[in-house]
Amino acid sequence: MTRTILLAATAAVALAATPSLAAEYGPGVSDTEIKLGNTMPYSGPASAFGTIGKAIGACFDEINADGGINGRKITWISLDDGYSPPKTVEQTRKLVESEKVLGIVGSLGTPTSSAVHRYLNQKKVPQLFVASGASKWDNPEDYPWTMGWQPSYLTEAEIFGRYILENLPDAKIAILYQNDDYGKDYVKGLRNVLGDRADTMIVAEETYDVTDPTIDSQIVNLKNSDANVFYNVTTPKFGAQAIRKVADLNWDVVHLLNSASNSVATVLTPAGLDRAKGVISAVYMKDPTDPAWQDSPDYKEWAAFMKAHYADGDMTDAFNGFGYAVCKTVAQVIRQMGDTLTRENMMKQAANLQDLEVPMVLPGIRIDTAPGDHAPIQQAQLQRFDGKEWVRFGAVLSTGGE
Repeated sequence: MTRTILLAATAAVALAATPSLAAEYGPGVSDTEIKLGNTMPYSGPASAFGTIGKAIGACFDEINADGGINGRKITWISLDDGYSPPKTVEQTRKLVESEKVLGIVGSLGTPTSSAVHRYLNQKKVPQLFVASGASKWDNPEDYPWTMGWQPSYLTEAEIFGRYILENLPDAKIAILYQNDDYGKDYVKGLRNVLGDRADTMIVAEETYDVTDPTIDSQIVNLKNSDANVFYNVTTPKFGAQAIRKVADLNWDVVHLLNSASNSVATVLTPAGLDRAKGVISAVYMKDPTDPAWQDSPDYKEWAAFMKAHYADGDMTDAFNGFGYAVCKTVAQVIRQMGDTLTRENMMKQAANLQDLEVPMVLPGIRIDTAPGDHAPIQQAQLQRFDGKEWVRFGAVLSTGGE
């Protein structure tokens, strides 16, 4: 369990604002505190993502050290769910019913967040900026208390599909995907773009479960299909395994890798950078290993934050940039809330983010939301790994997803 409880600032630290006498508070809020929580896989098969929760917490540490937001400090409670939906239910109930947090922000995972989707909406607890691209998070009519953050898997899949149709017209596609909503969204999005050609272009499909020890047999089966395009929809552990196995089999294939598994630090390096050469992925965040960003103001801001507040974090891990960007988005929502710190206003302000720039997101990509639009980011760009670093190519593509 990761739990951050910040002490009150000394008198020498100026408060950002003084709470109004007419302030309105929801659960977890006082004149000095705003309590937020989430669940993260600090253990288990998706533990590579756990650093996101640590980066979010460290970012709140930084905000608190600067005086907090509107005169209040953020108390951040992040609990380990091991990427196990039953554990997510248990931990989320603890956050809502025992810790009485104002909202759940940045929790990771499609199967895990799905397990508490209905519960949080029934309780009218904000489920904000889910760290998952499942299209279900953008359904304000049925689930008004939920919102994603990153581009949806359907959006990303559409970009891959457009690339295939424009550059690989004779593609024979083999697909590996996680056997849940996360994986199925990627397949659905690809099929949507391929349209009538999907059944002839897709020559093989294999699935895996998060409890599987390896996916080696699935890769062998896919190679035997004689496919020349490999659509790799995995989480980091299995992404690294897939890259390694494709290289070991000398499978000469155009390798399309989903963004959840394109971290140089947690996927490509364990797989072997030489084995990952030529892999294509989608990106909407700045890769901290890319020299192109080293002199940009927001990279310098992020690097200074890492050194000061998350010194144990990996400076080459893009997930730490992701966590920082999510935290900054949450901070903007709280800032807009003023002294009306209720769950209702939290959702209202989250659905009123306009042309927002946050650190470590690619230039040209903005966060925009509305009451009927719970999909903050709907843009991405393709990139190819050259054996040392990712190299972006083509334009930033904007799609509406689904």
